[in-house]
Amino acid sequence: MGSSSSKGEGEEEEEKEKEEKDDEEAEFAEKKKEEEEVEDELPLGVEELLESGDPVLDLSYRKFKRLPSRVYGLMHLEKLYVCGNSLRTLPDSLSQLHGLRTLALDFNKMEDVPPAVCQLTNLTRLYLGSNRLMNLPPEVSNLQNLRCLWVESNYFQRFPRELYDLPYLKSLQIGDNRLKTLPPDLWRMEALRGLWLYGNRFETFPKVLLRMQGLEILDLDRNKISEFPSLKRLKALRLFSYDHNPVDAPPKVGEEVLVVGEGAAEFLEQREARNERRRKAAEQEAEELAMAGEEPVIHGILKNSNSSKAANEAAVTIEDAELKEENQLPKEEEEVVVEVDADAPLMEYDGAELEYDEEGVEYETEEMICEGEVFEYEGEELEYERAQLDYEYEDGETA
Repeated sequence: MGSSSSKGEGEEEEEKEKEEKDDEEAEFAEKKKEEEEVEDELPLGVEELLESGDPVLDLSYRKFKRLPSRVYGLMHLEKLYVCGNSLRTLPDSLSQLHGLRTLALDFNKMEDVPPAVCQLTNLTRLYLGSNRLMNLPPEVSNLQNLRCLWVESNYFQRFPRELYDLPYLKSLQIGDNRLKTLPPDLWRMEALRGLWLYGNRFETFPKVLLRMQGLEILDLDRNKISEFPSLKRLKALRLFSYDHNPVDAPPKVGEEVLVVGEGAAEFLEQREARNERRRKAAEQEAEELAMAGEEPVIHGILKNSNSSKAANEAAVTIEDAELKEENQLPKEEEEVVVEVDADAPLMEYDGAELEYDEEGVEYETEEMICEGEVFEYEGEELEYERAQLDYEYEDGETA
């Protein structure tokens, strides 16, 4: 009799616990439903954006903790900007947006790259700056079409080797992290043209960079490097920034390289003065030869009326060769052309695949100031103002 009573009490306790658990689950489900209903109350103007049919959707700085589920049904989207929200992850349904080519997730609260992002195989530009990332998943190698990656202002202590498997990556922004060294086989990233390493913890210049023959832009601002080797072997280099390192003057660089940092202004002035002396000497020599009745030779082409035909033929031959070479480039590859006007205080760099702007979001062009002179870098794919951490998206994405 006593045992039956004891058993009944035990069953009653179990039922009571089960009821309490069910109540808690129901309360949690109700609370979640309420939160979802609140989140589904879209901010002013978002409804119109979702219904516009525009291939570009900008939902930046809307205080979203999760994106409206309707976003993942917009199969026509090509560019999605959701910067400056409170996103911690994205659902798997994001992978349905097969046409997405640009995805901007910077200034959120992500500790890991959402798996769905790595399934967007048509992405060419991915922006993950100012999150809480410490590494990249192996699945990032699925992004075989990626040209531009920004992971600045995160917590990387080691260079992500997963990037080796991205054959077309041209622009890598990994500044303001915690890197102290670079892997010795970094040279395997042969497509890389722009590398931003500012604001890390380098105490010595990474020697592997001397093997990066394709680099055109190299930024090592705000590190602790006290000595730089000669960079003349980097034949493609056009911009080298080393500001706020414990050095007084730039390293040896090629004649066409713009340098930014301590002593750069004096260096550029001396180089310009030297080039001016050479030009004047060449002009004087040409005048003396002309007065002596001899034909001056400049760059191997006779500069007189009788030689104009030969000069024109040579120019046509060179032009044909250049056109032929250009036509042989892969369709998705774009040649980066840099022109530096030595006579002008404003120096512009026009690069390929280095852009980040879109209508409706204000981003700044990077200005590099050398003791009064302003050198403005304008890239076709990348424009970045570090001081304000303010970006500008540009229209005109290429294939």
